[in-house]
Amino acid sequence: MQDSDNKEMLRSLPAVDELLRQEAISEAVETYPRTLVVRAVRNVLDQNRQAILNGKAAFDSQEFEQANLVKEILAEIQHLASFTLRRVINGTGIIVHTNLGRSLLCQDALDRLQLIGSGYSNLEYDLEVGRRGSRYVHAEAILCEITGAEGALVVNNNAAAVVLVLNTLAQGKEVVVSRGQLVEIGGSFRIPDIMSRSGARLREVGCTNRTHLSDYEGAIGPETALLLDVHASNYQIVGFTAEVGLEELVELGRKHEVPVMQDLGSGCLVDVTPFGLQGEPLVQDTVRSGADVITFSGDKL
Repeated sequence: MQDSDNKEMLRSLPAVDELLRQEAISEAVETYPRTLVVRAVRNVLDQNRQAILNGKAAFDSQEFEQANLVKEILAEIQHLASFTLRRVINGTGIIVHTNLGRSLLCQDALDRLQLIGSGYSNLEYDLEVGRRGSRYVHAEAILCEITGAEGALVVNNNAAAVVLVLNTLAQGKEVVVSRGQLVEIGGSFRIPDIMSRSGARLREVGCTNRTHLSDYEGAIGPETALLLDVHASNYQIVGFTAEVGLEELVELGRKHEVPVMQDLGSGCLVDVTPFGLQGEPLVQDTVRSGADVITFSGDKL
């Protein structure tokens, strides 16, 4: 297609206002927000304009059939107004898929959501004293009961929990972590980057495949704010390896009065091995180890 033809076709594209005056489009404005309809019109015009420039226009005539544009615009309106979150079929073979909704809610939980979410609730109101309360208490008691922890707090996800802990306990100071535990998982979660964003300073110890208790102890100094243990949930280091157990790290932390944190990753609250699934460290066991702070997702297992 020649440049002159392209220019002619581009000139033949109707203006936004002209399309908005089309009967079907003006009726759509009565149903949908005008801003959404205008965006749909502009999107369709942009798509057709780009198709012309790329030589991929789906027509031969230099004159546009506005009826076809109207159909495209109405379809675009439906697309923009539709819900992005929808039911899908999990055909991956992965029972709990982190990209497909993670752990499913049981019927009791769904019924409770419907009951509480469809009316007023004491989300942030203390019914016993008759004044404003805390929204965190609703999850804390049951989490402490299940895990044996002294306290619990629910935030958006484990990445947020890690950042909050590092920022609160170690901002401007050093956090000691094994070089073999500088993990990266999906969603741009990389321990060195998270450490930097929290304001803490990373202090790597040991080697990729072998880290000893003496490596941790040798790194402890006046600037040490935290000893960090990261559960390697998505990879394994095999062969000539050595690592420090959490109990040993806790004992070392108490010796030097340095708190110990474990990033447990997914966080398993129920032993899944009886169901034929590969076991993961239980949150309850980590609590019993004596770690001062434990973070985990809680919706992946």
